Amino acid sequence: IVAAGTREELLAGAGTLVVAMTGASGLVGTALSAFLSTGGHRVIRLVRRDPTGADERRWDPNKPAADLLEGVDAVVHLAGESIAGRFTDSHRRAIRDSRIQPTRRLAEVAAATTGLNAFVSASAVGFYGYDRGDEVLDEGSSRGDGFLADVVADWESAAAPAGDGGARVVTVRTGIVQAADGGTLKLLRPLFAAGLGGRLGSGRQWLSWIGIDDLLDVYYRALYDSRLSGPVNAVAPNPVRNIAYTEALAKTLHRPALLPVPSIGPRLLLGKQGARELAEANQRVAPATLTALGHRFRQPDIADALGHQLGHDPAPGVL
Repeated sequence: IVAAGTREELLAGAGTLVVAMTGASGLVGTALSAFLSTGGHRVIRLVRRDPTGADERRWDPNKPAADLLEGVDAVVHLAGESIAGRFTDSHRRAIRDSRIQPTRRLAEVAAATTGLNAFVSASAVGFYGYDRGDEVLDEGSSRGDGFLADVVADWESAAAPAGDGGARVVTVRTGIVQAADGGTLKLLRPLFAAGLGGRLGSGRQWLSWIGIDDLLDVYYRALYDSRLSGPVNAVAPNPVRNIAYTEALAKTLHRPALLPVPSIGPRLLLGKQGARELAEANQRVAPATLTALGHRFRQPDIADALGHQLGHDPAPGVL
Protein backbone atom coordinates (compact mmCIF):
# COMPACT_ATOMS: atom_id res chain seq x y z
CA ILE A 1 0.00 0.00 0.00
CA VAL A 2 1.31 3.46 -0.87
CA ALA A 3 0.06 6.27 1.33
CA ALA A 4 -2.09 8.87 -0.35
CA GLY A 5 0.06 11.54 1.25
CA THR A 6 3.45 10.25 0.04
CA ARG A 7 4.19 13.35 -2.04
CA GLU A 8 3.31 15.62 0.88
CA GLU A 9 5.58 13.54 3.10
CA LEU A 10 8.52 14.05 0.78
CA LEU A 11 7.83 17.76 0.58
CA ALA A 12 7.69 17.93 4.36
CA GLY A 13 11.06 16.19 4.60
CA ALA A 14 9.79 13.37 6.79
CA GLY A 15 12.20 10.46 7.02
CA THR A 16 12.11 7.15 8.80
CA LEU A 17 10.20 7.36 12.06
CA VAL A 18 10.30 5.37 15.29
CA VAL A 19 6.69 5.11 16.41
CA ALA A 20 5.53 3.76 19.77
CA MET A 21 2.02 2.33 19.56
CA THR A 22 -0.54 1.21 22.12
CA GLY A 23 -3.41 -1.00 20.99
CA ALA A 24 -1.22 -2.49 18.27
CA SER A 25 -3.09 -5.81 18.34
CA GLY A 26 -6.50 -4.28 17.62
CA LEU A 27 -8.21 -3.83 14.25
CA VAL A 28 -6.64 -0.44 13.49
CA GLY A 29 -3.37 -1.12 15.31
CA THR A 30 -2.65 -4.34 13.43
CA ALA A 31 -3.24 -2.70 10.07
CA LEU A 32 -1.36 0.49 10.97
CA SER A 33 1.63 -1.43 12.34
CA ALA A 34 1.94 -3.34 9.07
CA PHE A 35 1.39 -0.17 7.06
CA LEU A 36 4.18 1.70 8.84
CA SER A 37 6.58 -1.23 8.94
CA THR A 38 6.31 -1.93 5.23
CA GLY A 39 6.93 1.78 4.66
CA GLY A 40 10.31 1.50 6.36
CA HIS A 41 9.35 2.92 9.74
CA ARG A 42 10.01 1.16 13.02
CA VAL A 43 7.03 0.37 15.23
CA ILE A 44 7.57 -0.29 18.93
CA ARG A 45 4.51 -2.00 20.36
CA LEU A 46 3.64 -0.97 23.90
CA VAL A 47 2.23 -4.13 25.48
CA ARG A 48 0.90 -5.00 28.93
CA ARG A 49 2.53 -8.41 29.05
CA ASP A 50 6.23 -9.26 29.11
CA PRO A 51 7.91 -8.09 25.86
CA THR A 52 9.00 -10.77 23.39
CA GLY A 53 11.55 -8.79 21.42
CA ALA A 54 13.31 -5.49 20.80
CA ASP A 55 10.24 -4.01 19.13
CA GLU A 56 8.07 -4.43 22.23
CA ARG A 57 8.13 -2.58 25.54
CA ARG A 58 6.07 -3.27 28.61
CA TRP A 59 3.49 -0.57 29.26
CA ASP A 60 1.67 -0.22 32.56
CA PRO A 61 -1.28 2.08 31.76
CA ASN A 62 -1.56 3.11 35.41
CA LYS A 63 2.14 3.76 35.95
CA PRO A 64 4.17 3.89 32.73
CA ALA A 65 7.94 3.80 33.13
CA ALA A 66 9.70 7.14 32.82
CA ASP A 67 11.91 5.81 30.00
CA LEU A 68 9.06 4.08 28.13
CA LEU A 69 9.32 6.39 25.12
CA GLU A 70 13.07 6.85 25.01
CA GLY A 71 14.34 7.08 21.42
CA VAL A 72 10.83 7.45 20.02
CA ASP A 73 9.85 10.10 17.46
CA ALA A 74 6.08 9.80 17.81
CA VAL A 75 3.33 8.02 19.71
CA VAL A 76 0.14 6.53 18.31
CA HIS A 77 -2.21 5.84 21.20
CA LEU A 78 -5.04 3.49 20.20
CA ALA A 79 -5.72 1.48 23.37
CA GLY A 80 -9.14 1.55 25.00
CA GLU A 81 -12.00 -0.74 25.95
CA SER A 82 -14.39 -1.36 23.06
CA ILE A 83 -17.48 0.81 23.33
CA ALA A 84 -19.61 -1.94 21.82
CA GLY A 85 -21.80 -3.65 24.37
CA ARG A 86 -24.64 -3.05 26.77
CA PHE A 87 -24.18 0.25 28.59
CA THR A 88 -24.16 -1.12 32.12
CA ASP A 89 -22.45 0.76 34.94
CA SER A 90 -19.44 -1.56 34.71
CA HIS A 91 -19.17 -1.17 30.93
CA ARG A 92 -19.35 2.61 31.12
CA ARG A 93 -16.72 2.59 33.84
CA ALA A 94 -14.43 0.37 31.74
CA ILE A 95 -14.81 2.70 28.76
CA ARG A 96 -13.77 5.71 30.83
CA ASP A 97 -11.10 4.03 32.96
CA SER A 98 -9.32 2.56 29.95
CA ARG A 99 -9.04 5.96 28.27
CA ILE A 100 -8.80 8.99 30.50
CA GLN A 101 -6.08 8.28 33.05
CA PRO A 102 -3.97 5.99 30.81
CA THR A 103 -3.93 8.71 28.14
CA ARG A 104 -2.98 11.41 30.62
CA ARG A 105 -0.17 9.34 32.12
CA LEU A 106 1.20 8.40 28.72
CA ALA A 107 1.01 12.05 27.63
CA GLU A 108 2.95 13.07 30.74
CA VAL A 109 5.71 10.60 29.88
CA ALA A 110 5.70 11.94 26.31
CA ALA A 111 6.07 15.49 27.64
CA ALA A 112 9.17 14.50 29.58
CA THR A 113 10.78 12.61 26.67
CA THR A 114 13.40 14.51 24.69
CA GLY A 115 13.00 14.40 20.92
CA LEU A 116 9.40 13.18 20.82
CA ASN A 117 7.65 15.28 18.19
CA ALA A 118 4.09 14.00 17.82
CA PHE A 119 1.44 12.46 20.06
CA VAL A 120 -1.43 11.06 17.98
CA SER A 121 -4.35 9.77 19.99
CA ALA A 122 -7.48 7.95 18.92
CA SER A 123 -10.73 9.78 19.47
CA ALA A 124 -14.28 9.50 18.11
CA VAL A 125 -17.06 11.41 16.42
CA GLY A 126 -19.05 10.61 19.55
CA PHE A 127 -17.73 14.00 20.68
CA TYR A 128 -20.57 15.62 18.72
CA GLY A 129 -23.32 13.85 20.63
CA TYR A 130 -25.76 11.15 19.70
CA ASP A 131 -28.25 13.21 17.67
CA ARG A 132 -27.37 16.41 15.83
CA GLY A 133 -29.99 16.06 13.10
CA ASP A 134 -28.92 17.37 9.69
CA GLU A 135 -26.31 19.79 11.09
CA VAL A 136 -22.97 19.47 9.31
CA LEU A 137 -20.33 18.98 11.99
CA ASP A 138 -16.72 20.04 11.54
CA GLU A 139 -13.83 20.26 13.99
CA GLY A 140 -15.06 23.63 15.22
CA SER A 141 -18.53 22.36 16.12
CA SER A 142 -19.57 22.26 19.75
CA ARG A 143 -19.54 19.18 21.94
CA GLY A 144 -22.82 17.32 21.95
CA ASP A 145 -24.82 15.56 24.64
CA GLY A 146 -24.48 12.08 26.06
CA PHE A 147 -22.13 9.72 27.82
CA LEU A 148 -19.82 9.23 24.85
CA ALA A 149 -19.57 12.96 24.20
CA ASP A 150 -18.43 13.48 27.78
CA VAL A 151 -15.93 10.62 27.58
CA VAL A 152 -14.43 11.82 24.30
CA ALA A 153 -14.06 15.38 25.56
CA ASP A 154 -12.20 14.17 28.65
CA TRP A 155 -10.18 11.70 26.54
CA GLU A 156 -8.96 14.45 24.25
CA SER A 157 -8.19 16.77 27.18
CA ALA A 158 -6.10 14.01 28.74
CA ALA A 159 -3.62 14.26 25.85
CA ALA A 160 -2.89 17.92 26.67
CA PRO A 161 0.24 17.28 28.79
CA ALA A 162 2.06 16.07 25.67
CA GLY A 163 1.32 19.39 24.00
CA ASP A 164 2.44 21.29 27.08
CA GLY A 165 5.75 19.46 26.76
CA GLY A 166 6.23 20.61 23.18
CA ALA A 167 4.84 17.71 21.15
CA ARG A 168 2.30 18.24 18.39
CA VAL A 169 -0.93 16.62 19.57
CA VAL A 170 -3.50 15.26 17.11
CA THR A 171 -6.74 13.62 18.24
CA VAL A 172 -8.25 11.50 15.47
CA ARG A 173 -12.05 11.69 15.71
CA THR A 174 -12.91 8.48 13.91
CA GLY A 175 -16.23 7.58 12.35
CA ILE A 176 -17.60 4.07 11.83
CA VAL A 177 -14.70 2.10 10.36
CA GLN A 178 -15.47 -0.06 7.34
CA ALA A 179 -13.23 -3.12 7.45
CA ALA A 180 -13.99 -6.69 6.43
CA ASP A 181 -11.93 -8.03 9.34
CA GLY A 182 -13.70 -6.24 12.17
CA GLY A 183 -16.09 -3.64 13.46
CA THR A 184 -19.70 -3.28 12.40
CA LEU A 185 -19.13 -4.54 8.86
CA LYS A 186 -17.92 -7.90 10.13
CA LEU A 187 -21.07 -8.17 12.25
CA LEU A 188 -23.46 -7.04 9.52
CA ARG A 189 -22.04 -9.03 6.62
CA PRO A 190 -23.46 -12.45 7.54
CA LEU A 191 -26.89 -10.94 8.24
CA PHE A 192 -27.03 -9.18 4.90
CA ALA A 193 -25.55 -12.18 3.10
CA ALA A 194 -28.46 -14.21 4.45
CA GLY A 195 -30.96 -11.61 3.22
CA LEU A 196 -31.81 -10.55 6.77
CA GLY A 197 -30.39 -7.02 6.67
CA GLY A 198 -32.27 -3.76 6.48
CA ARG A 199 -32.47 -0.19 7.65
CA LEU A 200 -32.53 0.59 11.34
CA GLY A 201 -35.70 2.32 12.50
CA SER A 202 -36.60 5.14 10.13
CA GLY A 203 -33.24 4.86 8.37
CA ARG A 204 -32.97 8.66 8.31
CA GLN A 205 -30.07 8.90 10.76
CA TRP A 206 -26.71 10.00 9.35
CA LEU A 207 -23.79 7.58 9.39
CA SER A 208 -20.31 9.09 9.29
CA TRP A 209 -17.94 6.36 8.15
CA ILE A 210 -14.40 5.79 6.89
CA GLY A 211 -12.71 2.89 5.10
CA ILE A 212 -9.84 1.26 6.98
CA ASP A 213 -7.33 2.17 4.24
CA ASP A 214 -8.33 5.82 4.43
CA LEU A 215 -8.05 5.73 8.20
CA LEU A 216 -4.48 4.45 7.93
CA ASP A 217 -3.69 7.37 5.63
CA VAL A 218 -5.09 9.81 8.19
CA TYR A 219 -2.97 8.39 11.00
CA TYR A 220 0.09 8.42 8.77
CA ARG A 221 -0.54 12.02 7.79
CA ALA A 222 -0.98 12.94 11.45
CA LEU A 223 2.51 11.60 12.09
CA TYR A 224 4.34 13.55 9.40
CA ASP A 225 2.25 16.61 8.51
CA SER A 226 3.08 19.42 10.92
CA ARG A 227 0.03 21.33 9.73
CA LEU A 228 -2.22 18.87 11.54
CA SER A 229 -2.84 19.69 15.18
CA GLY A 230 -5.78 19.29 17.53
CA PRO A 231 -8.93 17.38 16.56
CA VAL A 232 -9.15 15.90 13.06
CA ASN A 233 -12.34 14.32 11.76
CA ALA A 234 -11.36 10.96 10.28
CA VAL A 235 -14.46 10.41 8.18
CA ALA A 236 -15.11 10.07 4.47
CA PRO A 237 -16.31 13.26 2.75
CA ASN A 238 -19.68 11.70 1.91
CA PRO A 239 -21.65 10.58 4.99
CA VAL A 240 -24.80 8.62 4.22
CA ARG A 241 -28.12 8.01 5.87
CA ASN A 242 -28.63 4.58 7.40
CA ILE A 243 -31.05 3.56 4.68
CA ALA A 244 -28.51 4.41 1.95
CA TYR A 245 -25.81 2.46 3.78
CA THR A 246 -27.97 -0.65 4.06
CA GLU A 247 -28.95 -0.41 0.40
CA ALA A 248 -25.29 -0.12 -0.63
CA LEU A 249 -24.27 -3.08 1.52
CA ALA A 250 -27.11 -5.23 0.21
CA LYS A 251 -26.26 -4.32 -3.39
CA THR A 252 -22.58 -5.14 -2.82
CA LEU A 253 -23.55 -8.59 -1.53
CA HIS A 254 -26.25 -9.05 -4.19
CA ARG A 255 -28.92 -9.54 -1.56
CA PRO A 256 -32.20 -7.78 -0.79
CA ALA A 257 -32.53 -5.44 2.21
CA LEU A 258 -36.22 -5.73 2.87
CA LEU A 259 -36.46 -6.25 6.61
CA PRO A 260 -36.33 -3.02 8.62
CA VAL A 261 -34.93 -3.50 12.11
CA PRO A 262 -37.26 -2.05 14.76
CA SER A 263 -35.68 0.14 17.42
CA ILE A 264 -36.53 -2.39 20.11
CA GLY A 265 -33.93 -4.80 18.67
CA PRO A 266 -30.82 -2.73 19.47
CA ARG A 267 -32.34 -1.69 22.80
CA LEU A 268 -32.65 -5.30 23.86
CA LEU A 269 -28.99 -5.89 22.99
CA LEU A 270 -27.42 -2.61 24.07
CA GLY A 271 -29.86 -1.14 26.55
CA LYS A 272 -31.67 2.15 25.99
CA GLN A 273 -28.58 4.35 26.35
CA GLY A 274 -26.32 2.07 24.32
CA ALA A 275 -28.83 1.88 21.47
CA ARG A 276 -29.32 5.65 21.47
CA GLU A 277 -25.60 6.43 21.41
CA LEU A 278 -24.39 3.61 19.16
CA ALA A 279 -26.96 1.97 16.89
CA GLU A 280 -29.23 5.01 16.55
CA ALA A 281 -26.56 7.73 16.56
CA ASN A 282 -27.23 10.54 14.11
CA GLN A 283 -24.06 12.49 13.22
CA ARG A 284 -23.34 14.20 9.91
CA VAL A 285 -19.60 14.82 10.23
CA ALA A 286 -17.35 16.48 7.65
CA PRO A 287 -13.54 16.09 7.35
CA ALA A 288 -13.09 19.85 7.12
CA THR A 289 -9.48 19.98 8.30
CA LEU A 290 -8.33 17.27 5.88
CA THR A 291 -10.30 18.79 3.02
CA ALA A 292 -8.65 22.16 3.60
CA LEU A 293 -5.26 20.47 3.19
CA GLY A 294 -6.27 18.86 -0.10
CA HIS A 295 -6.24 15.36 1.39
CA ARG A 296 -7.21 12.66 -1.10
CA PHE A 297 -9.45 9.82 0.03
CA ARG A 298 -9.08 6.40 -1.55
CA GLN A 299 -12.77 5.54 -1.22
CA PRO A 300 -14.86 8.70 -0.74
CA ASP A 301 -18.13 6.90 -1.53
CA ILE A 302 -19.67 4.12 0.53
CA ALA A 303 -20.36 1.82 -2.44
CA ASP A 304 -16.69 1.89 -3.43
CA ALA A 305 -15.54 1.33 0.15
CA LEU A 306 -17.84 -1.64 0.67
CA GLY A 307 -16.93 -3.12 -2.69
CA HIS A 308 -13.24 -2.79 -1.89
CA GLN A 309 -13.56 -4.37 1.55
CA LEU A 310 -15.83 -7.20 0.48
CA GLY A 311 -13.96 -8.17 -2.66
CA HIS A 312 -16.31 -6.68 -5.20
CA ASP A 313 -14.18 -3.90 -6.66
CA PRO A 314 -15.49 -2.82 -10.07
CA ALA A 315 -11.89 -2.52 -11.26
CA PRO A 316 -9.52 -4.50 -9.02
CA GLY A 317 -6.01 -3.11 -8.79
CA VAL A 318 -6.91 0.44 -9.73
CA LEU A 319 -6.62 1.80 -6.20
